[in-house]
Amino acid sequence: MNLQNKLWYAFLVDSIIVFTSVYISTVSLFPISEVFTLPLFVISTTLIISHHVFAHFYKMYKRAWEYASVGELIIIFKAVTFSIIVAALCQFLFMEDVFFRVLASTWMIQIFLISGSRFSWRFFKDHGVFGNRKSLKPTLIVGAGSAGTLVARQLKYNKDSGLEPVAFIDDDKRKQNLDIMCLPVVGGIDSLAENVQKLGIDTIVIAIPSLNKKELNKIYKECLSTNATTQMMPMFEDLVTGKVSVNEIRNVEIRDLLGRPAVNLDTAAIENFVRDEVILVTGAGGSIGSEICRQLSNYQPSQIVLLGHGENSIYAIEMELRSSYGSEIEFTTEIADIKDREKLFSIMKHYRPKAVFHAAAHKHVPLMERNPEEAITNNIFGTRNVAEAADAGDVETFVMISSDKAVNPTSVMGASKKIAEMFVQNLDKKSNTRFVAVRFGNVLGSRGSVIPLFKEQIRKGGPITITHPEMERFFMTIPEASKLVLQASSLAQGGEIFVLDMGEPVKILDLAKNLLRLSGLSEDDIGIEFTGMRPGEKLYEELLNDYEVRDEQIYPKIYIGKSTKVNVEEVMELVQACWSADKDVIRETLLSIANQTPSTVPALEKSHVAII
Repeated sequence: MNLQNKLWYAFLVDSIIVFTSVYISTVSLFPISEVFTLPLFVISTTLIISHHVFAHFYKMYKRAWEYASVGELIIIFKAVTFSIIVAALCQFLFMEDVFFRVLASTWMIQIFLISGSRFSWRFFKDHGVFGNRKSLKPTLIVGAGSAGTLVARQLKYNKDSGLEPVAFIDDDKRKQNLDIMCLPVVGGIDSLAENVQKLGIDTIVIAIPSLNKKELNKIYKECLSTNATTQMMPMFEDLVTGKVSVNEIRNVEIRDLLGRPAVNLDTAAIENFVRDEVILVTGAGGSIGSEICRQLSNYQPSQIVLLGHGENSIYAIEMELRSSYGSEIEFTTEIADIKDREKLFSIMKHYRPKAVFHAAAHKHVPLMERNPEEAITNNIFGTRNVAEAADAGDVETFVMISSDKAVNPTSVMGASKKIAEMFVQNLDKKSNTRFVAVRFGNVLGSRGSVIPLFKEQIRKGGPITITHPEMERFFMTIPEASKLVLQASSLAQGGEIFVLDMGEPVKILDLAKNLLRLSGLSEDDIGIEFTGMRPGEKLYEELLNDYEVRDEQIYPKIYIGKSTKVNVEEVMELVQACWSADKDVIRETLLSIANQTPSTVPALEKSHVAII
C-alpha cells in the first residue's frame, strides 16, 4: 500500500470510528425512542471535522504506525481530547446544548478504537501476519545489552532478514531468567550449545561490540560446537557512517578473530595535515596504496595523484574514488614506473604535492629470492628515485611503506626494504623534506597474503599448504595499516621509523584452521599439508632489532628508540656494484649490508624508531 492510499485509509477508518462511537454512546445512554430525536448527524459531523483537524495538526497521518509506541498513544490521546472539547464548544455556541454524557462516552470509545486500529499495524508487522513466518530461521542472540536489544528490535521489525529472534544468551546473572523485548534470557555462554539444541536454533548472532578478540574467540568456539550458523552484528563504525544498517547481519570474518585490538589514532591531526592539500600516492593500485587513497579521501584533500605502473588497477581505484568522492576531490592518474627517474621528477615538479606516500614495491618473498636484481632496481633504486624527486619537488613529508621483514632480514625482499629505510633516513639529514618509514606486519586480504591463497585452496577442495607447523606472523587489517601510514605523516618530525605494536603473533596453522571453520569445514574435509620453509623465510617475524631500544612514549602506543645508520653513499655503491653480478652474490651482498649492527659499523647520530 503506497503512502497516499494509507492516508485515505486512515482518514476513512477514523471517520467511521468517530461516527460509530457517537452512535454506540447514544444508544447506550438513551432509550431507543429518544435516539432518533437527537441531532446525531450534527454531533457526528462536528466530531469528525474537529478530529481530522487535530489529526492533521499532530501529523497522525504521517506517522509510521508499524513502529507505534507510547509516544504515539499520547498523540492519539491529545488529538481525541481536543476534538471532543472543540465539539462541545461548537454544540454550546450553535445548539445551546452540550451532550456531556455522549461526548464523554464517545471520548473513551474513540481512544480505544483509534489506538486499536493504529497499534494493530504494529502487531501485524511484528508477528508477521501478512508474511511467511515459516521461512524465518530461529535465532539466538548472544548479548542482552543495548546492542543485542537493538539487533532483536530490528530483526522483529524487518522480516526480510529471514531471522526470527527467540532468545538471548548473556553471562550477566542479573539478566538471566528475565524477559527482554518479550524474549527470554536463557542462560550464559556455557549453556549456549544446550539452548541451541533445546530451542531448535538455526542462527546465532553475536551482538557484543565491546568484546575483545580473545573473548570473541572463546564465544566463537562455543558456537562451533553447535550446528548453527554463526554471524555478527555490523561494527558500530559502519552503522554510524551509514555503510550498513543494524539488520544487515554479517558472517564472522578472520579479522574478527585476530588477537589484537584496533588502534586508536589522532584523526584530528591527520585531517589538519591532509585537508585541502595535494597528496601523491605511489603504488596507488595495490592493496595498501589503494586503501591509503580511500582513507585520505575521508579527510578531504583538494587533489590525490594516483601513481602506478598497472593501468587496470589504477583505473579501478580511480573509478571507485570518483564514484564516492568525485564531487569533492580531484583525482588525477599517472601511469609511471618508479624506475623512470626522469618522469618522477617531472611529476613532482608539476603537482608539487604536500605529502608523498610511497607504497610501490615488490613484496613477494620467494619471487624476490629468485629475482634479486629486481628487488634492487624497484625497492632500492625505485625508492631512491621517488625520494629524491620528492626532495627536488619541495615535498613537505615523505612516508615510505616498509615491512617487519626489514628487521634482521633473511630474505632479499626484507634486505631491500632495510636498505631503502637506510637511504630515506640518511636523506632526511640533508633535505628540507621530512622523510619517515612505516613498518607493518602481514596485511590481511592483500593480494600477496596467505588468506586469498588459503581461500582458493579451500574452494578447490584442498589441501591447504603451510610451510611449517610453527610458522608465526604478525597480522593487521588493510584499513588499520593505512591509518597508521596517515598517522605517521601527521606525527613526522623527520628520520623516524614508525612500527605498529601489533600484539601477539598468530600461528599460520591456527589461521588456516579458523578459515576452515569459517567456511563450515574441518580438517577431515580439507587436509593441511606442510611443504617446508622456502628460501628467505623466517619462522618468526620481528618488529625491532635488539639494538632498537624503546626509549620514551610520545603518543599513546608510540615510543621513540634508537637506531644506527651506515655510510649510505658506500652502501649504494655496493648495491650498484653487485646489481649485475650472480644472483647468489646479489643475495649475499644485500643481506650482509642489511644485517650490519652497531658492533660492526660505526654508530652515527641518534635517529628515531617509533612504535605505535
